[in-house]
Parts: sequence; C-alpha cells; structure tokens
Amino acid sequence: MKALTWQGKRNIEYTEVPDPQIQEPTDIIIKVTSTAICGSDLHLYEVLGPYMHAGDIIGHEPMGIVQEVGSAVSRVKVGDRVVIPFNVACGHCWMCDRDLQSQCETTQVRSHGKGAAFMGFSELYGSVPGGQAEYLRVPHGDYGAMVVGSELPDHRYLFLSDILPTAWQGVDYADVPDGGTLAVFGLGPVGQLAARIGVHLGHRVIAIDPVPERRDMASRHGVEVLDFSKDIVAELQEMTKRGPDSILDAVGLEAHGSTGGKLVQASAGLMPKKLGQKAMETISVDRTSVLHTAIAAVRRGGTVSLSGLYAGAATPMPMVDLFDKQIQLREGQCNVRSWTQKLLPFTEDPKDPLGLDDLVTHTAPLSRGPELYETFQKKQDGCIKVVLEP
Repeated sequence: MKALTWQGKRNIEYTEVPDPQIQEPTDIIIKVTSTAICGSDLHLYEVLGPYMHAGDIIGHEPMGIVQEVGSAVSRVKVGDRVVIPFNVACGHCWMCDRDLQSQCETTQVRSHGKGAAFMGFSELYGSVPGGQAEYLRVPHGDYGAMVVGSELPDHRYLFLSDILPTAWQGVDYADVPDGGTLAVFGLGPVGQLAARIGVHLGHRVIAIDPVPERRDMASRHGVEVLDFSKDIVAELQEMTKRGPDSILDAVGLEAHGSTGGKLVQASAGLMPKKLGQKAMETISVDRTSVLHTAIAAVRRGGTVSLSGLYAGAATPMPMVDLFDKQIQLREGQCNVRSWTQKLLPFTEDPKDPLGLDDLVTHTAPLSRGPELYETFQKKQDGCIKVVLEP
C-alpha cells in the first residue's frame, strides 16, 4: 500500500509500505477513506525528529471502512464506516473506566514515562503506524472505532478523531462562567472549533491570531478577532475590564515570537538521535510567548486551558504570576472517547451548529501530502485544514 512516511526533518515522502495485518485478537483493519493533517503532525515535521525513525507512517486523524476484524472483536463488523480516535485505549482499565483514555494503563508507553499510545506519532507515544495511508491497523479497535452513518460526507465525521473533542475538552477545561468571556489564542483547526464551541455555548469569544485568513474564518462564526500584537494583553484587558475570565491556548510549543525557544528546539533537532533525545529530556524548552501572554492577560482568579501541545523538559514558567493571580491551569491530551457520544449529534445536525462545512480549506489525494505539509506549516495559500483522500 501507499502511505506518508517520515524520512527526516521537514521531509515527508509518499512511499510503498507493507500492508497492515491483524496482530492481536482485538485489532481491526480499515481501508482509509479520509485522513487529515493536524497541527500536532507539524511537531513531528519540525521539532520531535529525535524520536522519529525513517519510514514511520504518520497521521492520527483517519476514518474509513472496516475490512477485517480480529477474533475478539464483536461490536464492530466488516463494512462498518468508522472514525478512529488518536488515543489507543483498551476501554476496560482503571483509567479508561474513568474516561481518561489518554492515560490508558494497557497502552501506556512506560519506556518513556508517557501515557497512552497514539496513532501515527513518535517513539514517545509508541511508534504505532498511523492513518495517512491506504490501510490502517487499529489496536483495540472494538473499543476505539466509532461507527458512524453512511449519508454524510467524511468531513462531517472525520474531526471526531481528534480536533473536535480536543476543542470541546479545551473549552470544558477553561471553565468559562455564565456570562463570561473566553479568549482563544491560535486559530488553527483546534482554535477555530474551540472558538465556535464557545459561541455555541453562549460565551463571548475573542480569538487572537496573526494570520488574516484565519481571523476571517473565525469572524464568520460570531467570534471577535484580534491580531497578535505587542499590546495584546492591554487590548484584552481593555475589552473585558479585568481580563478574560478564561483563556484557551490552542498554539502550544511552536509559538511565534519565542526566539530563544526556537533556537533550542532547532539545535536539538540537528543533533544525532540519542544526543537529541537526551537534550529534549533534560534542557529542552517550549516557545512560550503565547503561554506567558495568556497568563498575563487572564483576569485574577481566572482559568488558562492548554489544548496546544507542550513538551519542553525545562520550560520556564512565571510561577509568581500564577500564584499571585490565583490562576487555575488545566491541560492534557484529549480523552477522545469520553466526548464522542456527546459530539456525534453536532456532526449529524443538518444546521451544522459548529460550522464543520466551513473548516476544510484543502482537499487532495494522499500523494500530495508532502507538499501540503509544507503549505500547512508555512500557512500559505490560506491553509487552515487539510484533508487527504487515499
């Protein structure tokens, strides 16, 4: 089969790889019909190279048709149309029983001290072959695979794999009070959906992004938008009197405007693999311009919710401000399956309350994946969300 494989920093190739096979009784195999490029994939493309291996199949936002099931699979059957969450979770351990699928004790990557394995991510999260491919093996597929309808186009369901539940969890964690204001930093796919969710829930939403096309998209959905300027803290506090009640950071570790962090990340990426891993585990820092700005802008007693990925082992934090302002900080990988039943009706609602028909900017064959990684990373051609069709 054909798949997108990681070959090095900023080097994705469309290559021939072996077809997946059933390995465990709980596995399923799907024929992928749509798969998306996520902002988290760009971290593999740029920063997390020390934990990648040439030939790794990437991608963690797939859906498709079940082709084969393992002997222990009873809920899912051949021919079902399914969406696959990025968490690889068993559904029956102590963590899964508490809707903490991102911490699944069956698939935890204990060799690196991490939580549950992820589809198509790095060695840190299990090096499980991903979904930017023609076919995909889904471990624990009987629990993870979400069976969906057959009438609507793929993009209405595809985002249940990651960005829709990630955005919903981020807003939930933001704990916006009734009548309160939510500020969203970053209007990539997760930020777009988080802002729309905030509006849907009746909050005032202000979103901040330096890219005009991203601001224009958000404004179509009732979101107030601002450029990311040097005066953004003062702007937000002036607009909200005390500062936003809640701020959601949908940017993460590769924020613009963090020169020192960018230099450290680039240096680690150029080191030999083992040395680069050691650097990332001891001295690595994130680009924190957005995180620190959020902490500065949120009102006293407010909440900062982190949906963007952070991975720095030595990232400095403004503990004086966090403590003095009595800020609640909530974060973590999304527990996808804990939200999917709640979110499925939104994807099937003819009124499209979250604007899922207005998110995808680029649809292309899987073979164009390498060029679209570059387009997405460089924010060219109005690129906000890419969907690939094998």
